[in-house]
Amino acid sequence: MLDLKNVRFAYKGMEHPYDFTVQVQPGEIVLVAGRSGSGKSTLLDLIAGFRTPTSGSVRLDEKDLLPLPPEERPVSILFQNDNLFDHLSVARNLALGLPRGTSPADETAAITEALDQVGLPHYGDRIVTQLSGGQKQRVALARTLLREKPVVLLDEPFANLDAETAEEMRQLVKQLTNKQNWHTVIVSHLSEDAEVLADRAYWLENYSLAEA
Repeated sequence: MLDLKNVRFAYKGMEHPYDFTVQVQPGEIVLVAGRSGSGKSTLLDLIAGFRTPTSGSVRLDEKDLLPLPPEERPVSILFQNDNLFDHLSVARNLALGLPRGTSPADETAAITEALDQVGLPHYGDRIVTQLSGGQKQRVALARTLLREKPVVLLDEPFANLDAETAEEMRQLVKQLTNKQNWHTVIVSHLSEDAEVLADRAYWLENYSLAEA
């Protein structure tokens, strides 16, 4: 279980700190909604290690994550902008998600399997600029899959997609979360994400989370 307890953080000049408490079970999707500037991305940054709380605890299966730098945390983030390298092929982008020292044969097998899982077989040789927005998000999700991290953070990942592609991506995230036993946290302002994706939903207001 991913367990945040009284994780407090304040930006300079804030009169009141954020205070986050939330638990996410393996295979579960927790959605966090809130007004712009309410602190949704700050919550993800604290889980990922990009920001350090002044107090509280962040644990995964009782392991304390706070001493770990971002690169050592068992966390993958899928941003609204897919963060792919446009000048590289799909396969080379995916290879960046694999551990250093992966053999060429294992790399090829892993990339092939990941692309199959996200519904993009035979796309490995394509350059990223040749892909649609939905295809880019699928590639980014495949890279997340290759990282084999148990905590997956999604920051408004479907906001720029057309309705049909967004629905396909929601179903894919739901299937992979269940299959891979991910602890998935999604930040979103879209009501469809709450209705289709979330096992539980929270509203972030007044610096803390309240179950919706």
